[in-house]
Amino acid sequence: MSKTGKIVILFIIVIAVGWGIGKYSSPSPSASQEEGASAGAGNDLQAQPSTAPEPSAVASDTPEETGANTGSEPSTAPTDKPDNSGNQASAEPSPTATATATDKPSDAGSGGSGDPSAELTAAEPESLEAIINKQYKLPDGYKPADLVYPDVPFIFSEKIEKRMMRKAAATALERMFAGAKKDGVHLAGVSGYRSEATQTRLFNNYVAKDGEEKARTYSAVPGHSEHQTGLAIDLSGTTGKCAAESCFAGTEEANWLAAHAAEYGFIIRYPEGKQAITGYMYEPWHVRYVGKDIATSIAERGITLEEYFDAVPVSK
Repeated sequence: MSKTGKIVILFIIVIAVGWGIGKYSSPSPSASQEEGASAGAGNDLQAQPSTAPEPSAVASDTPEETGANTGSEPSTAPTDKPDNSGNQASAEPSPTATATATDKPSDAGSGGSGDPSAELTAAEPESLEAIINKQYKLPDGYKPADLVYPDVPFIFSEKIEKRMMRKAAATALERMFAGAKKDGVHLAGVSGYRSEATQTRLFNNYVAKDGEEKARTYSAVPGHSEHQTGLAIDLSGTTGKCAAESCFAGTEEANWLAAHAAEYGFIIRYPEGKQAITGYMYEPWHVRYVGKDIATSIAERGITLEEYFDAVPVSK
């Protein structure tokens, strides 16, 4: 073999040996990545939790809920269910839930699936058509803004609150008294507007006298009295005989009211035989102003205000 051939072969051998040494002595990049992945999936990963936000980070948007859960594990339950949070949350019902129960009285009048004894606040207490009964109440401390003294006789002479009525009702009352007088019937007022404080005192007295169950059949719980609306009034004859008593039924004055009150926008609010609907015993002396159209319809059909508005019957 020539000298040149030997040199070429030697050169090839040297290159091959160098390549082999480099291949087996350098670290493998793929092996390093796999070791790192294994370490991340091991105990170190569990000991060092991820810095990504936990569910509790969402709850921290509502301070009152995070305060209720202080010292406990963050709840994964929806934050709009405070009853599932802690003892503090369950002890203080959500204000939103309370508002929902009181600012939608129409819900109770639209069906009978709910609890008929549930208490709801009248959405428009100033309306001449407002229903106030054992289910619908007036806002706390409600007082009509347009109370006046109707120019009609009462069985007492003092100028006190129960002599007052709302302006529209007072005007209609004056016309009704004049109409009755033309027919030879002389009416007198017994009790018109009644504040919540007065109703509280009266109701407590009735409870002390007859017990709460019986008192509820003839007297309204404070906040639930039509007298507080300024649209209702108890009537009698000018002598005051049988005023706000069962013996008023059948009197000349009671018969006239039953026949003519609707002509002036008034209804006999608690008719005979309707106690299961109105919640109160028959009161021929208690009239309520609702306007001529509604009063005429109610009188002609022989129904109650609850039936007229298709409201849920009140509880007994």
